Amino acid sequence: MAPSCSPINSLHVAVIGAGAAGLVAARELRRESHSVVVFERNTEVGGLWVYTPQSEPDPLSLDPNRTVVHSSVYDSLRTNLPRECMGYSDFPFVPRPEHDESRDPRRYPTHREVLAYLRDFAREFKLVEMVRFGTEVVLVEQDGRKWKIRSRNSDGVSRNEIFDSVVVCNGHYTEPRVAQIPGIDLWPGKQLHSHNYRVPDPFKDQVVVVIGNFASGSDISKDLTGVAKEVHIAARSKPSETYEKLPGADNLWLHPMIETACKDGSIVFKNGKVVQADTIVHCTGYIYHFPFLNTNGYITVDDNCVGPLYKHVFPPALAPGLSFIGLPWMTLLFTLFELQSKWVAAVLSGRVTLPSEDKMMEDTNALYAKRDANGFPKRYTHRLGVVGQAEYLNWIADQIGEPPVEQWRNKELEDGYVRLATQSDTFRDKWDDDHLIAEAYEDFLRHKLISVIPSQIFG
Repeated sequence: MAPSCSPINSLHVAVIGAGAAGLVAARELRRESHSVVVFERNTEVGGLWVYTPQSEPDPLSLDPNRTVVHSSVYDSLRTNLPRECMGYSDFPFVPRPEHDESRDPRRYPTHREVLAYLRDFAREFKLVEMVRFGTEVVLVEQDGRKWKIRSRNSDGVSRNEIFDSVVVCNGHYTEPRVAQIPGIDLWPGKQLHSHNYRVPDPFKDQVVVVIGNFASGSDISKDLTGVAKEVHIAARSKPSETYEKLPGADNLWLHPMIETACKDGSIVFKNGKVVQADTIVHCTGYIYHFPFLNTNGYITVDDNCVGPLYKHVFPPALAPGLSFIGLPWMTLLFTLFELQSKWVAAVLSGRVTLPSEDKMMEDTNALYAKRDANGFPKRYTHRLGVVGQAEYLNWIADQIGEPPVEQWRNKELEDGYVRLATQSDTFRDKWDDDHLIAEAYEDFLRHKLISVIPSQIFG
């Protein structure tokens, strides 16, 4: 890929979703002189960050005909990373305004603060005028060299339109992945996925088994300890002899994965421990899901590997008319959204060119071969990791003439993940990297993104 000397193209582009990815995609596309329509099935911007107390009627969300609730946010959720490394490059996620009591100035704020930030971003860059709210995309397919989108509004009225390009930003925290447990069909208790967890109250005096011990599993387990009789975490990554009473509560235990579920209501763990459980909560992640997309079988989702995609964004045979923003995980997500969006916008305008279809396919196959050689399952294809994410983001930045991602931002991600793994009960309120906070805010001042350092930062 290289910068192009071709005249700049101004295309008619559809963006699917007005969450954190769709908003910055719309901004970057418009900056590159494209005309943009954003389709959003909700009634406001924010995507998954729009909290609702409602959950789906199917607690495991397995029924394909269920009423889908987009958000997976639970009431007590706070961010997993420090706010200063989360924001877009020219609109930092700092406490604002200082004297608004509805805002959360903490370094690891609640989901409400993230939503407020996204609303601020949309307002600052006048993005709402591009969004069609209450409009769901039901079909995307090629129409010659263009793309047809069929959408349906809240009144049930369908509409077909033709676009030069479609940018998919529909998120991937709506279609749950559920653990496979021997004997579960005969087990008489209740099950739900964390997608449908909101508050702990319904679990009062219950014995609850939580499958998964990463971000949501750890959070929800601690949330439940205040009302449940017992909480038992089943962690696939733990050795089979694991049996540990966890600090911070007197009713929280850590186990390896479940061995079997029994029809008498008991759950047997791989360590041999047995508990009589009322409910299992699956904190087991999500699968990529594009029910509206028809590519005649070219794009598939196989064990959560979406492909084939060049650099996780462009399907080689359909590029640049179709692209995906936000598939990679374990990275600086808002930075990822922004850089991918700049790349897509520049490619569509002709300012930057892609390699040939064959070269893109060769690169993509090389990625899959490296994944397989390292022994990673397909579902890890889009996992970047601390080292990989810096290389990936800087590669995109280089293609489009942007500076590399700031070192302090990458270091905050790295240290943040270490604290998340080693201090899961305190990492949001105790840290030892004030020097990185200072570096971040000095950076914001130097680039005139803020005029003063908010008083809440260093007291």
